[in-house]
Amino acid sequence: MRHGKKDNHLGRTSSHRSALLRNMASSLIIHKRIETTLAKAKELKKYVEPLLTRSKEDTTHNRRIVFSYIPEKEVVKELFSTVADKIANRPGGYTRIIKLGTRQGDAAEVCMIELVDFNETLLAAVEEKAAKTRRSRRGGKKAETEVKASAPVVEEVAAETAEVTAADDLEIIEGIGPKIASALVAAGVTTFAQLADSTPEAIQEIVSAAGIGSKSPATWPQQAALARDGKFDELKAWQDELNGGQE
Repeated sequence: MRHGKKDNHLGRTSSHRSALLRNMASSLIIHKRIETTLAKAKELKKYVEPLLTRSKEDTTHNRRIVFSYIPEKEVVKELFSTVADKIANRPGGYTRIIKLGTRQGDAAEVCMIELVDFNETLLAAVEEKAAKTRRSRRGGKKAETEVKASAPVVEEVAAETAEVTAADDLEIIEGIGPKIASALVAAGVTTFAQLADSTPEAIQEIVSAAGIGSKSPATWPQQAALARDGKFDELKAWQDELNGGQE
């Protein structure tokens, strides 16, 4: 039985699926962004983010662990040098999925998945607009006028940043289905970080207000915290234990 198992097999055998994710992870690390289907991108996100977390600590053990998943020396070298330097201060959420519509022929949903810290155009635009909002300590009324004029710019930058930040797939959390995920998004809970900061009581209120019956959300914040930190292996192991306890 596949109770609670949310892994998408992608219509492939285990060995074929592993080879697919390994090759896609290599391409993502080398080229920093790739275009693929939405289903593959979601599985790639779960596969590659724990490896990116390991690359932040350059040790022989971590290099061997990453090499066991991606046995290509050039890819491992790129990951532990260029990529690790860029993501050093990011506590998770290293990738972004941008939907591109549907593909002609089979109408599959296609998207672009990229490393967040390598979108130089977007980062430069946000920094440029943020620099225009600096306040002056001198000037009296003139300074106040400049501050008031800069307020719309700050709001615009915040709005653009919010749009750029892709929502996380909350259905990865054990007990959250499509209806509950939609209710949480409608209530403003769109990322693992926001869910991790919520209390089970607050989550229960949102779900109850939407008229949806569900399992107890007692473990959802802890599960979300693991997903936020990119610890998907630990999350999967815990979910297997929860399912085993329910059976």
